[in-house]
Amino acid sequence: MDTDRLKATLVGFAGAIAVLALLLYFVGVGDLLRYLRDADAATVGLVIAVTVAWLFAWGLALRTVLDVLGQHVSPIKTFLVFSGAMFNNNVTPFGQAGGEPVTALLISKVTDSDYGTGLAAIASVDTLNFVPSIILALLGMGYFATQTTFNARLESASIVVVGLAVVVVAGLVFGWRNHERVEAAVVSLGARAGRLAGEYVPRVADPGREAVEKRVSHFFEAIERVATNPRGLVLALLFSALGWGLQMSGLWLAFRAIGEPVSLAAVMFVVPIGAIAGMTPLPGGAGGIEAVLVFLLVAAPLPGVTESVALAAVVIYRGAVFWVPVVLGGLVMGTVGAGARASA
Repeated sequence: MDTDRLKATLVGFAGAIAVLALLLYFVGVGDLLRYLRDADAATVGLVIAVTVAWLFAWGLALRTVLDVLGQHVSPIKTFLVFSGAMFNNNVTPFGQAGGEPVTALLISKVTDSDYGTGLAAIASVDTLNFVPSIILALLGMGYFATQTTFNARLESASIVVVGLAVVVVAGLVFGWRNHERVEAAVVSLGARAGRLAGEYVPRVADPGREAVEKRVSHFFEAIERVATNPRGLVLALLFSALGWGLQMSGLWLAFRAIGEPVSLAAVMFVVPIGAIAGMTPLPGGAGGIEAVLVFLLVAAPLPGVTESVALAAVVIYRGAVFWVPVVLGGLVMGTVGAGARASA
């Protein structure tokens, strides 16, 4: 990790700690520690198990996309690669936006393919993951609305979900219909950025417009191959939906672990909205996601769910979702890095 990236990561984690400290200040530490101390260990173990299963499911989605791109990888290897991807997202600011360039390099090394293929693969998986998350959130919102009366907070969250659905669908349609114009714009921006980097950044050479155009063209060709493969799309979406279901089950099990069960519809509604906070400058959304989840869970009229209950369940759930990929993915990144240095 270079010095600038390390500084950005440290600043991001400092921000995450500040947000979490503020959350603890308002909720209180005493009740939180009591709930965590009394949590059922076997159920907490199930939360960790479904977290591993979630990584495996989204790893299968990545494997499906790579297969469409002509890169045949075993399920275990894509599970490890996706764990590495989540490690990158969790230790870099802006989540996926910050981690995916590194993940693309990881994929290219593991599959012995070019960087553009790796970037197209992980970008495709990220895009596909939006679709089932929005659908599941809308289903959970619809069912939850039949069981309770929405207050102002929940109405605002519902507007966010519906608005996000509209924006994503409109963006995908626009991008597909105008992919040639989008590709040309990316080439122009990339060539300009390369020229500026060559002029002002030490030890960085301008790749030239022709090289940029070649790489961008390869990337968009790979995206088109994925988008025009119905079988691959359906299979990847199914694995993505399975992964989201497992994530939601993790939060549902976390509430059961502390003895305050909630409906599955409630977690279907809040988990995808909480994931939006992963786009903040905080590494892996740490702090932001927890705050959003607690805010929504407390806003929802769920019997027995106080601020302390909500935070305790979120700490168990996010502890698994954040740290399991960090541990597994960190081992993967360390192993790949060591192998690269040994072969240099």
